[in-house]
Amino acid sequence: MADENVEMQGDGQLFEVVNAGIEPMEGVVEIQDPAVDLKVENESLKGEYTWEINDWSKIADPKKYSENFEIGTHIWRILVCPRGMNNPGCLSLYLDSPEAAFAPANLNPTASFKLSIVNQKTPGQDYFKDSRHKWSQQETDWGFTQFISLAELHDADRGFLVDDRVIIKVEITVQRDERYYYDSRRETGYVGLKNQGATCYMNSLLQYLYHLPYFRKAVYHMPTNENDQPADSLPLALQSLFYKLQYSRTPVSTKDLTKSFGWSTMDAFMQHDVQELNRVLCEKLEEKMKGTRVEKVINELFEGHTLNFIECVNVEFKSSRKESFMDLQLDVKGCKDIYDSFDRYTEVEIMSGENQYKAEDHGLQDARKGVLFDSFPPVLQLQLKRFEYDFQRDTMVKINDRYMFYDELDLDVDNGKYLSPQADRTVRNKYKLHSVLVHSGGVHGGHYYAYIRPDGKTWLKFDDTAVTMESEEKALNEQFGGEDEPLPVASPLIKQDGDLHTPAAPKRMGGLKFTKFSNAYMLVYVRESDWPRVMVPVTKDHIAPYLRQRLESEQREKEKRQKDKQEAHLYCHIRVATDADIAQQVGSTQWFDLVDYDKLPANRTFRVRKLTPFADFRQQVGVDGVQFFDPSTLLVSQALQRIPAIQTGRQRVCVSKVAHTVRRSILALT
Repeated sequence: MADENVEMQGDGQLFEVVNAGIEPMEGVVEIQDPAVDLKVENESLKGEYTWEINDWSKIADPKKYSENFEIGTHIWRILVCPRGMNNPGCLSLYLDSPEAAFAPANLNPTASFKLSIVNQKTPGQDYFKDSRHKWSQQETDWGFTQFISLAELHDADRGFLVDDRVIIKVEITVQRDERYYYDSRRETGYVGLKNQGATCYMNSLLQYLYHLPYFRKAVYHMPTNENDQPADSLPLALQSLFYKLQYSRTPVSTKDLTKSFGWSTMDAFMQHDVQELNRVLCEKLEEKMKGTRVEKVINELFEGHTLNFIECVNVEFKSSRKESFMDLQLDVKGCKDIYDSFDRYTEVEIMSGENQYKAEDHGLQDARKGVLFDSFPPVLQLQLKRFEYDFQRDTMVKINDRYMFYDELDLDVDNGKYLSPQADRTVRNKYKLHSVLVHSGGVHGGHYYAYIRPDGKTWLKFDDTAVTMESEEKALNEQFGGEDEPLPVASPLIKQDGDLHTPAAPKRMGGLKFTKFSNAYMLVYVRESDWPRVMVPVTKDHIAPYLRQRLESEQREKEKRQKDKQEAHLYCHIRVATDADIAQQVGSTQWFDLVDYDKLPANRTFRVRKLTPFADFRQQVGVDGVQFFDPSTLLVSQALQRIPAIQTGRQRVCVSKVAHTVRRSILALT
């Protein structure tokens, strides 16, 4: 027996109108609090079992097992040796995991447990020992060979043995192996998205859009038909995706969404342009929102306006045109930071010489041409031009130059130099960084992930299925690009005063630097005055009842499938045939075996726990099998009667043993 000796330790409307003036930064944000779900999960991994043993003095067997009980999806039983295992003067007590004898190593339980002998005279004065162990095929039980001395156990004053009865209790806490069960919902409050092959770019974009609650609420309010299928309806597919991101405990699949795009499997293995995907997705949603209460949400969130102007230098002539934009493309090459990019974007071009402007009624004239901003949107999407065409090399290249951006962006800087004369100066265009979308790799491929700050404080990294908390240093400074500092090299030892010394400052590798291939390619800023409106709380009450009911049903089915998958190693499927089945098939459709199990009705298949006693299985067939035959006519029963080594009446005979004993032609395991 394995042994460990331990000492005794004794809103009525969807959107609200918000003052456009300066507002406090702290908005109302729905932070996913996993405390409730975690409490439920922890309760399912904990449990206790009490075993009362009467007629203690009459126990003749050297070992005695309790009945099987389940805690944390695992089957357990207590093993007691009344006269000790190796030391006759002590009681031996163990916790046994019967399924560990045949379960794969990664599915065997790891648990902390406390074994106690209950004090029946003085409550609270129980004798206990605790331990922690990982069960395996070699160690199916674990406990204490010298749990308590027999003299102490039989001492009437101690109260452990009263009226020839002993009460043993065990408390178990099953511990998941984090290598296999990392739970991002529990650790961070959020879940990731599954990668279909090369859809990491789409995952980073969807996570950013989901974490704009104003946008998420609008998606929930898009009208859908009860008979629609997610794979055929973009609104329903996105609603389902957002609902699962909000309430699922595991990473979410995007297959229904990509099918609603009309993509094939091959498309999922090809990287597309993120900016183009963002525009197409918003255009499709805008089209679906027409005529609904959320018709103008896309424009309210993302649309800004520029003023393109041409002004003659020598004559009184000026032409201007107002245009809208959903995102801005900013130069990276030749710009040290985001303000340099805006300076270049609004830089005035002098049109002279061969490039003179032909003004109406004035002919060719020297002119000034430029762009100013009439208005900025609440959510500012900035596409950094990391990919450009190199005319000298006749190929696309990635710009990995160092490019700085900041936690706050003030576009009213220098008395509003980026604003047009007619722009509304009462609106404070000060922004807070919300998301940083990152590309790691080269022009021909790479990987995409996102840093997002849903609450305006804590940065989270969304890398497909993985969601982790990160520092501001990683989310900002490490995504500037550029080059790493030269690597230090080992300095030679210097002999001084007869001793060897190492120089205080390590030498660098001769100025050799390495380019950072991971850098930001898209930035998302939210205007501070609009933060409370954009980050509005979203709950199930904002989802249409029929849609909520449908999504909740789908979520329950998914969780059931996941639970069945996790517990699959504990069960087997048994198909049962009768004499009537053999008589019907042999000689007509079956020639080389007694019966074809694939032709049996569905109610002849039973999902049975492997440690179920066979007598209990016979009873289940008679009760739960809708009495399609008398259990006594089971072929397997007849077969077992011919096997003298197995006695079906004994509780220790279980289905898993029968499955290895009876021929497959009698009892088929699938």
